[in-house]
Amino acid sequence: MFVILIAISCFSCSRHQIAPVVDKSFNPQQKPSTHRVAPGDTLFSIAWRYGLKYEDLAAHNGISPPYMIKPSQIIKLDLARSTQQVNKVVASTARTSSVVPPSSNKKTVVNDRKENKTKLSSETKLSLSSGGAPQWNWPANGPILSSFQGNNGLNKGIDLGGKLGEPVLAAASGQVVYAGSGLRGYGKLLIIKHNETFLSAYAHNDKLLVQEGDWVKVGQRIADMGSSGTDRVKLHFEIRREGTPVNPLTYLPRR
Repeated sequence: MFVILIAISCFSCSRHQIAPVVDKSFNPQQKPSTHRVAPGDTLFSIAWRYGLKYEDLAAHNGISPPYMIKPSQIIKLDLARSTQQVNKVVASTARTSSVVPPSSNKKTVVNDRKENKTKLSSETKLSLSSGGAPQWNWPANGPILSSFQGNNGLNKGIDLGGKLGEPVLAAASGQVVYAGSGLRGYGKLLIIKHNETFLSAYAHNDKLLVQEGDWVKVGQRIADMGSSGTDRVKLHFEIRREGTPVNPLTYLPRR
């Protein structure tokens, strides 16, 4: 009877404990050699998951801009085996893969997200076409809940507190290259490409207000804060430099 009571007690405890999801990206030491494309995957999300530079991944697999892939396609991840080939293809496609703001005569899909139809200034166009660090702003006003733990740590960015539905803002101008919930541990996720060097991610959102292909401006509201894929309301924010996670606090302005 004593053993049964202990078992029941342990079962009851396990039902009420929620383990936080901390799988923010794939462990580089456990990276497989290939990835089979699943519905909803994009080249950007695959590169993000494995901590790779998307241009290198595209070149290694012979994928040209705009980097279209399809379900069940096999993506080779062993970039180190063809470094010379990768560098050659990247150099030849760099001009066509640069982030260039949309032309003024491009047709815009009519929807109710008027805030997404922004005109980019000449300064913004210059920063998007270069590889330098953009002017970063804080993506949310809440306190820092957890800090960056390094490229090999569990937390590849920082977590900011807040309330359900509070605004999540674009930390810099750029183009949305991923909007979805296909990456384990991120919930509803947005990835923004700022230039050929920098990308940023916004995870655990309750509602996404932009979609892939949208151009956003620094400070623009892009999502509502939520708790998708985690155990509490918060924003998980990452900056990647050439595919590698970096500490956002070294780029964000001092509060």
